[in-house]
Amino acid sequence: MTKSASPIWHPFTQHAVQPDATLIARGEGAWLETADGRRIFDAISSWWVVTHGHRHPHIMQAIKDQADRLDQVIFAGFTHEPAEKLARRLVAMTPPGLEYVFFSDSGSTSVEVALKMALGFWRHRGEKRTGILALEGAYHGDTIGGMSVGERGVFNAPYDPLLFDVARLPFPSAGREEATLDALNAACGKGEVAALIVEPLILGAGGMLIYTPDVLSEMKRVCETHGALFIADEVMTGWGRTGTLFACEQAKVTPDIACYSKGLTGGSLPLAVTLCRADIFDAHYSTDRSRTFFHSSSYTANPIACAAALANLEIWEKEPVLERIAAVSRVHSAQLDRFREDRRFTNVRQIGSIAALDIASSDAGYMAAIGPRLYQGFLSRNLLIRPLGNTIYIMPPYCSDRNELSLVYEAITDVVGEIL
Repeated sequence: MTKSASPIWHPFTQHAVQPDATLIARGEGAWLETADGRRIFDAISSWWVVTHGHRHPHIMQAIKDQADRLDQVIFAGFTHEPAEKLARRLVAMTPPGLEYVFFSDSGSTSVEVALKMALGFWRHRGEKRTGILALEGAYHGDTIGGMSVGERGVFNAPYDPLLFDVARLPFPSAGREEATLDALNAACGKGEVAALIVEPLILGAGGMLIYTPDVLSEMKRVCETHGALFIADEVMTGWGRTGTLFACEQAKVTPDIACYSKGLTGGSLPLAVTLCRADIFDAHYSTDRSRTFFHSSSYTANPIACAAALANLEIWEKEPVLERIAAVSRVHSAQLDRFREDRRFTNVRQIGSIAALDIASSDAGYMAAIGPRLYQGFLSRNLLIRPLGNTIYIMPPYCSDRNELSLVYEAITDVVGEIL
């Protein structure tokens, strides 16, 4: 086996079968470019973070301007204008009832914060609720709490001694919705559940599996009935991916705790927030210092990242972002039709700007052998598409046009045809 000359250990990469990484020098709009001028269409928004396109001018200018004023300051006992403005705007635009904003630096850490908020809430209220519920097939990140509430398997098997127990609910696929709700009701009925955490409307790394707003709404109702907290992990689903600004809007629910990241800065810089109800903050508010919320990172609420996020919010306010998402959605709908009667494909599906389809095969799931072959086939056609095993998905930046997306769908037909 030939090892790469680079000392970098890349994420989710088996270097023995993928020794060389593609060196990217520039990015603009929906495209990446290598130093020698090769252009690659970013059909997955660089792991779902880029919303308006690479290097949106308004966000880039905000980053430059903030860098000239303040780069970093401790956020314990200090604050700064970009964070204050951003927090107020987030409270105003997220579902009503979310009143406090805790900053972190990634989707995984925003989930850690949410879980710690939930457990701290019950402890400080003097109630012994420590159970956490999650959906089968879920993915909530790669930190210890995130892995614990995610699906157990190849992602986290070596780290099992570190993980805490979590009760699983069956995924509410079509025809199985009642089983999910019954399991949720039964689990919450014991009075020991601290919180349910879900990816609203669609599982991400779990295979781009979609469920209905009605089910999401009913899960929230069951939690309310039994007093369990409802955590919405909108790290991927937020910022327009499902067709609305936040996925919870479609179910008309306000989570008790919500996690947002990825598109928060338009994909330019790492930043995350966890929003919560006032009573969750109040449970930690005390002259007793032992009730402090003990969580931080050195770069909490980095001013430059907050400035990028503010610029992103201004783009949402001033530019027709939802119309662009709707246009991408229409292209998906039209292009997916060609695969619905093709027996090589199954479970053709779409929500908002996300489209997905599975290659019909007995070798299914994230570790399906066809996944790396598909990836290389797409890359050879200058397309960044990173299949989840036998699941091909497209999640492009909102600036993508019909012609660019047509290249993607033509490549799916060609690459699968060559492999099969």
